[in-house]
Amino acid sequence: MTERIDKHILKNGMVILGERMEYVQSVSFCFMLPAGSAKLPEGVCGAANIITDWIFRGAGAKSSRELGDALDGLGLHRSSSVSSSHISLQATLEATNLAQALGLYADIIIRPHLKEDEFELAKGLAIDEVKSLDDDPRAKVMLKVRENFFPPPLGRPTIGKIDELQALTPEKTAGIVKDKFNPSQTIFTVAGKYDFTAVCKQMEDLFGDWQSPSRSQQDKNLEKQKASNKQQELKKYTHISDETAQVHIGLMTETVKPTDEDYYNAQVAVSVLSGGPAARLFTQVREKRGLCYAIGAQYYGLKEAAGIMCYAGTTPQYAQETLDIIIQEFHRLANTITQEEIARAKVGLKSSLILRSESSSSRATAIGSDYYILRRVRALDEIKSKIEACDLDSVRRFLRNNMFKDFTIVTIGPKKLKT
Repeated sequence: MTERIDKHILKNGMVILGERMEYVQSVSFCFMLPAGSAKLPEGVCGAANIITDWIFRGAGAKSSRELGDALDGLGLHRSSSVSSSHISLQATLEATNLAQALGLYADIIIRPHLKEDEFELAKGLAIDEVKSLDDDPRAKVMLKVRENFFPPPLGRPTIGKIDELQALTPEKTAGIVKDKFNPSQTIFTVAGKYDFTAVCKQMEDLFGDWQSPSRSQQDKNLEKQKASNKQQELKKYTHISDETAQVHIGLMTETVKPTDEDYYNAQVAVSVLSGGPAARLFTQVREKRGLCYAIGAQYYGLKEAAGIMCYAGTTPQYAQETLDIIIQEFHRLANTITQEEIARAKVGLKSSLILRSESSSSRATAIGSDYYILRRVRALDEIKSKIEACDLDSVRRFLRNNMFKDFTIVTIGPKKLKT
């Protein structure tokens, strides 16, 4: 898994990162724009979700229809996502079409039309997406648990809130695009088959004249808001009443950040809890006791904070016992974890690493995330060796030094649970 990371920084501060994959004929790229949900001012929750649609509805010399046809004509598989830190525009296509695709994305990012009638269409879709959460209680409970767990504005739901979405105007949202689409904080990544020298030259031609906006009063207000939010008390338990035959349980507990030296020990511990059908939560909660129909846990890390997130789907009859046993398994892990469990967890983590390393889209996303959080890109061999270095002693030490003592819990169901 030997690899080399290409790096170049444009004069305007835009970072270009690349990882060449000799065995593929495709290429993936990702623009990470500093306009995530936590980067926006108070009262516009969901604006980033609208923007990911709106900027594709006409750009440069092309109308919305013409732009869509041009992207489809390149055989381009595109997606957009919003995190707390970034709007990410991702695409995968045949390597020979990369130059044409970058030209289109330069228009989308720098010269979007942002027409009022197209805004209303994008806004309507964003509102419908929030409403659809009523049909997906699992997603709804996990969004809420993240909102309650992370200090504001980090926990803002990236999907948005209906009242704030409804209040957004084309003028206000266009102002966010102007203020937040900033080349000095933008990361561009490319992975697969490419010529890095050619990519850098084209990116300089396309984006070299793109200048950062002046520091606005909006940014100053955001800094004040973040400072005041630190004083807010986070909710430890929230119940959303729903008279159904199911109960959805979401919980999070604090753990080390991705920058911490115990990050890999934390990943192994989470894999022991929920790394497959032999993992703790699946065997103890579902298989041995038959308390739930779905259960799982995962590490969820931001640059500023991190937690272990867990979901369980059960029935009102077994909901209280399900929650109690989950917390019990978290608490007893430090004293009962075994060498066999650790070995199995490490195999699973390395297998996932290998699978991700063979996907150009996964690598394009990963190298950008690494650079944003760590200010460097981890080599795959480094990650593998760090996983291999975890052992029973190191994981036990991590668990005992980072006890799972506080849980943020959200439930959806007929009645509250005891926490």
